Amino acid sequence: MGGERAGRGRGISVRKAAYAAGGAVLLAGCASMPDNGDLRGVESTPRQDAQVRVFAMPPSEDATPTQIVQGFLEALTSDDPDYKTARQYLAPEAAKTWRPELSTTVLSNGPAAHADRPDQEDTGALSYTLSGTKVATVDEQQSFAPDSGRYDKIVHLTKDAKSGQWRIDAVPQGVVMGKSDFQRNYMSVNKYYFASNHTSTTATELPMAVADPVYVRRHVDPTTRMVRSLVGGPTTWLDPVVRSSFPTGTALRKDAGPLTPDDRGRLAVPLNDSAAEVGTGRCEEMAAQLLFTLRGLSPAVEEVELRSGGGQLCSLTREGAETVATRGALYQPDYLYFVDKERRLARIAAGSSDTDPDPVPGALGEGATALRSVAVARDERTAAGVALDGRSLFVTSLVSGSSLGEPVLSSRGKTEEDRLTPPSWDAQGGLWVADRDPGNPGLYLLEEGKGEPIEVRTPGLAGRVRAVRVAADGVRIALVVEDGDRRSLLIGRIEQTGADDGPDGARGGGPAVTVLELRSATPELEEVTAMSWAGDSRLVVVGREHEGVEQMKYVEVDGSTPDVSPPAALTGVKTVTASEDELAPLVAYSVDGIVRLPSGAQWQRVTEGTAPVYPG
Repeated sequence: MGGERAGRGRGISVRKAAYAAGGAVLLAGCASMPDNGDLRGVESTPRQDAQVRVFAMPPSEDATPTQIVQGFLEALTSDDPDYKTARQYLAPEAAKTWRPELSTTVLSNGPAAHADRPDQEDTGALSYTLSGTKVATVDEQQSFAPDSGRYDKIVHLTKDAKSGQWRIDAVPQGVVMGKSDFQRNYMSVNKYYFASNHTSTTATELPMAVADPVYVRRHVDPTTRMVRSLVGGPTTWLDPVVRSSFPTGTALRKDAGPLTPDDRGRLAVPLNDSAAEVGTGRCEEMAAQLLFTLRGLSPAVEEVELRSGGGQLCSLTREGAETVATRGALYQPDYLYFVDKERRLARIAAGSSDTDPDPVPGALGEGATALRSVAVARDERTAAGVALDGRSLFVTSLVSGSSLGEPVLSSRGKTEEDRLTPPSWDAQGGLWVADRDPGNPGLYLLEEGKGEPIEVRTPGLAGRVRAVRVAADGVRIALVVEDGDRRSLLIGRIEQTGADDGPDGARGGGPAVTVLELRSATPELEEVTAMSWAGDSRLVVVGREHEGVEQMKYVEVDGSTPDVSPPAALTGVKTVTASEDELAPLVAYSVDGIVRLPSGAQWQRVTEGTAPVYPG
């Protein structure tokens, strides 16, 4: 949209006023705008500097219908907080009923617009059709979702009998813009809630924070808007498996202005009376949610002070937040693990320049059973290994003298590729693995890595699970699913209920575990070959588009692409592993052996071996 359209015919110049951080006014030129004919998608507005705010110009008194439509679309991509300029292009009643916050539709290019009856301007009424190809939508909860198909919406204009000015009197709800303008205007931010799937097993166990990514306008008071979004509750998709420590009905106080930290980095958050009676422990959980949420958005915030009922409820620093709750990115792995050339579980210090591996203590490091793939629990005290033939899954402790014991799960698949996937641990000690046997496929959970495997329900899943990675929080799971010739990366929500002894329930009368509402994180990739969690809401993925070459990229759980550089190119990638800890380097197994990607460097060979994994 903004700058993504041009047309034929006599044009006038449209300018946007941009205010830099120091208050200076900048004028950024836009594409020439026609006063008749169709509006056609062209090159997008260049990405603006992060400190520049862009404002659209209001309509001129003699603006033609085409200029009104063009100006309105431009105004949708500006940094006007309440779309006041955009509303100036609307008739009074339309301005009152238009709700831009309902949705944002993202098109591959800015919307093209053409007059349905270009020769009928003298009638005093005219319609334009906005059209394009959808790539994504952002809903009222600010939740992003990939989308596809045609976008076709009507805007209707009338000519005011007294003033003679054209205005839009019927407009689609929400806003629409091209992909480039969306990337300039919006940014993804994680807000945090607490996992409700699991209860603490000890009095000292901290609640587990779960990332809930949303999109906010980059230059329109994002701190205040994120606080409102967090306090308002989780998105619909995540809501069934998380809880918020903010009491029901809590909101920012009505007279709360823009939230900004003071010179000491303290952010005061005034809440309404719904929060006035919370105790210190719950208040600190609320503050931890805020600090986790604002960490990537407002680095200047070092402390949060919550206020309600005319006084202070509590205050908490960034460091204090990590003593109140935990999250995946706080796990710092001690070792990188892999299968060495002797088919044993070995390890090297994570990120160390010393690449001489050592077999792990215990049975998996002794080589009694040749290994195909491995997984190490996040406390690095227990490990799981799949035998070389892919048939058997073993679990044992990483201490000298531990025995291997009997397999905890076995597959009857006829080939290695049709047997067990590499396993994956969640932070609660649950071990996840899939059986790829075409005759009896299944996804399984072993609580604490032992006992009778729980068969996980996957309603609506089409195809076989080829790979499994569970998030640290234990409420989200990433699956590579094969359906025909396509292998897709799907993200599901893990829900647990009580004992279920029914024929479709968990074996042994244990909890029923279900993966629900699977959604694609890589709709553009036809074949995903490897993936790993690489942050609280981010994954690294290896795959290829239709008839394309193999690529490695980062994706968000909602299917959006993060505003970060992709990893350096690497050929022949068979597996990839990352840690939620951003300081741990990316590691892969490729044709060059086990390699890692230090920050700001190129891929470096580490050692011989296969199947590298960080704990998890």
